[in-house]
Amino acid sequence: MAASRSTPLLKDELDIVIPTIRNLDFLEMWRPFFEQYHLIIVQDGDPSRKIKVPDGFDYELYNRNDISRILGPKAACISFKDSACRCFGYLVSKKKYIFTIDDDCFVAKDPTGKAINALEQHIKNLLTPSTPHFFNTLYDPYREGVDFVRGYPFSLRQGVPTAVSHGLWLNIPDYDAPTQLVKPLERNTRYISGFSNHSIGPAMYFGLMGDGHPIGRYDDMWAGWCMKVICDHLGLGVKTGLPYIWHSKASNPFVNLKKEYNGIFWQEKAIPFFQSAVLPKDCDSVQKCYLALAGEVKSKLGELDPYFVKLGDAMVTWIEAWDEVNKSPGLKSAKLLPNGASKKA
Repeated sequence: MAASRSTPLLKDELDIVIPTIRNLDFLEMWRPFFEQYHLIIVQDGDPSRKIKVPDGFDYELYNRNDISRILGPKAACISFKDSACRCFGYLVSKKKYIFTIDDDCFVAKDPTGKAINALEQHIKNLLTPSTPHFFNTLYDPYREGVDFVRGYPFSLRQGVPTAVSHGLWLNIPDYDAPTQLVKPLERNTRYISGFSNHSIGPAMYFGLMGDGHPIGRYDDMWAGWCMKVICDHLGLGVKTGLPYIWHSKASNPFVNLKKEYNGIFWQEKAIPFFQSAVLPKDCDSVQKCYLALAGEVKSKLGELDPYFVKLGDAMVTWIEAWDEVNKSPGLKSAKLLPNGASKKA
């Protein structure tokens, strides 16, 4: 008789969201860690193309036609031909936690050669506190075998709830196009993103990127900048560091430069904007914070380029869509049927 598998952490409380334009063969490498979880696959590009998913995975798949049908006019806030489309998966998930990963990210190994269960590490990060108010010189004092160093204030050792766990890449670094061009062979070999959908989900909007917009490849950074301002305001923590995954594919720096060109200039104004952003004291929910931030984006960054006025409007639309889709448990069965029923292939 075959040995029974142990139940992984948060099995029924977490969805794995994957944006893609191709067959998901990469899931075979992740099978030992992902197979017992539910996947939400957001298909970008041509909706008539059939995406193949390896047998044995429980998943639902949404394409652009599904997004338009479910959100109607609000579908315009979901980017097209850009990995920012992943945030639609956050929108329709009913789970407390989200783990998201790209299809060119593979299982990494630790210095002993053991495969790293990045999902499990992200979950452990989310289930333990963060320490945003004082730096501990040993990474994450809540990890097994680690503690607070001498001089760390005892009054701060309880930490704050962790809303986001942000892992790192080994191998191909996450460089912008100019840095890619001057360091084409550089690899990260030094061994030194999941989040709580209930705590911070409405802030995890990846903006207007890609097809039809003057900027791309800033989707995750935009979400991160907005999320960090809101987490700081609400007293929530963010962990950046472990776990690692293996990034397998270097994208074309010339194509990237075309996508990033405006962002390289705009970020010099956008980053100080976020660094100085102060939200009103009566913003006591993620949605209220995000709407306030959207107004600031329009009024202050809108002076930089009209794109930011459109982006601010899209941020408002995103919150409206979030509230609409998540207002009723019955809405999922009524409207959110994906391209093929949720199934175990």
